[in-house]
Amino acid sequence: MNINPADGHIFGYTVGWATGNDIGKSEEALTKDYLSANVWVLPASYIAIVRHQQGVVDAVKVFKFKVLGESLSIRFGLPRMNPGRQIVTFGGPIQESIASDAENLEDDPIFSVGGDLAFNWAYSDNGCRIALTGGHLSEADVNDDNTHGLGNHFAVNPLTNTIANNQWTHDISNIQDCPLQTCTNVRVQGTDHGPGPHLKSGPVYGNYAIYVSQTASKFPEPGFKLGLEIEV
Repeated sequence: MNINPADGHIFGYTVGWATGNDIGKSEEALTKDYLSANVWVLPASYIAIVRHQQGVVDAVKVFKFKVLGESLSIRFGLPRMNPGRQIVTFGGPIQESIASDAENLEDDPIFSVGGDLAFNWAYSDNGCRIALTGGHLSEADVNDDNTHGLGNHFAVNPLTNTIANNQWTHDISNIQDCPLQTCTNVRVQGTDHGPGPHLKSGPVYGNYAIYVSQTASKFPEPGFKLGLEIEV
């Protein structure tokens, strides 16, 4: 998977994650939004989240799943979305590598906070597909629009993958404390978001790619040139 928050395609909470349908073209896999249906069903015990600049690794975190061997199709599928709110890794990242010249780290949704990966974070009529436990994880019944990460929507039934209002979908939101009741300036990366007036376009920190493996617990270091498959 690859998420480019400024390619004109919105990779929000309801798009691709649950269905696992192909998105994009393989030749544009590291420059635009991309999902491979074939990879989505592969068994996975490790996951790497990679921020990259034009395909060159900028920062990477690798995690080990609590439950080994399940595919992303299972982990993000409809049965897991109700009730959702899974902490899917343990012990924090087993690898964290960040380039010495990497920028925009102070509020990056993956690299500015610690902890483990939270999937399908459902809260009230909101959902975030991937967040970090070191950030703010809203309580299940709290409608505060304040959990931030990858694959977001603020007006959705997160248990059934049903859109209530398309104004509030967005690819990537940065770490921030911006509760709905008092804040109207939700900082998102790029321009791939709905027209909701609280969503404010901002700089693109990079593309975010997701790689999975059954056996590889390490990922190449910053400066490595990415491909569709990585040999380690």
